[in-house]
Amino acid sequence: MEAVATLMGYAILSVLVFPGLVALSVASLLTEWFVRKTVARMQNRMGPAYVGPIGLLQPFADFFKLLLVKRYVEQRYSSPLLAVAGVALGIGALTTALLLFPLSPLRLVAPYDVIAFIYLMILWPFLSLIIVSLAWPNPFVIAGVSRAITLAVVTEPTLVASILVPMNIIAKRYPQVQPYSIYYTSTSVYKLWADPNVGIGNYVITLLLLIVSMIAVIIAVQSKVMLKPFDIPEAEQELIAGFATEFSGPIYALFRLFHDMKITVLALAIVYIFLGGPAPYSHLSVEGILILLAKYVAVVFIVSLVRGAFGRFRIDQAIRKIIAYALIPSVIALILSFII
Repeated sequence: MEAVATLMGYAILSVLVFPGLVALSVASLLTEWFVRKTVARMQNRMGPAYVGPIGLLQPFADFFKLLLVKRYVEQRYSSPLLAVAGVALGIGALTTALLLFPLSPLRLVAPYDVIAFIYLMILWPFLSLIIVSLAWPNPFVIAGVSRAITLAVVTEPTLVASILVPMNIIAKRYPQVQPYSIYYTSTSVYKLWADPNVGIGNYVITLLLLIVSMIAVIIAVQSKVMLKPFDIPEAEQELIAGFATEFSGPIYALFRLFHDMKITVLALAIVYIFLGGPAPYSHLSVEGILILLAKYVAVVFIVSLVRGAFGRFRIDQAIRKIIAYALIPSVIALILSFII
């Protein structure tokens, strides 16, 4: 009975507090501040500056300001309840996905749990986006959703192929660990970067495959979260705000939080699956915490750098770029990972 109570305590802590809903929300809003501040400084603007020290609390103020506005833009076929359900579905999926990572007190670990991760991180957030957008049907919304679906056709396979590269190499090289597990990949991948004992040829090829797949996954993340140059589904000059045209008040606040959560969880996925999280230190050590934060900030900085440096692609340009520089390289890297 005591063991069951302890397990339930860990479950509640992991889902609701850390790394669950509360911690993920705070980290996501801080990540939004970092992205906004970085892009603003790149473009000679101030960025968030007034709420809190160096504007650190501006995303929190924006969120609560929208959340407390009890007003929806109503129209004949709108469904605010459907929109809330769609956002809740996406936020719930992202929160659950964190339980697969080593930083969670309660970890979900199993062979081939990457399949669950793909469902939670790739499929459900995309379906959530479609549900919440179509809750307010509008010509601009429909056009934005159609563009999002077009991007997803090449973005989602790229994410899957890229994530499978380090997992496949680890499954072949370390057969004693559970194959295709997020946890065991995250705790073992640092060995691929730092262990030349497998032979210089295999070591160099492994490094090349990891680098290629990591570049591909960063491009795919940029497209999945629809940051420049892939913000085509919400192009202001063409579609007002695309799929988000009719959002307002609490729905818009939750949708923005959901968007920030996607950036946060995807950045954490890159940090753990490709860079080993806090490795070679533990999560509870000062060195491990600092290394984990440094890797996370580096990944988010790269995403921010790309957003600030590029203009928006046309939809045909975006598809060609993703296929040429992300999808094809990630598929080739995946095929080679089966061979080495």
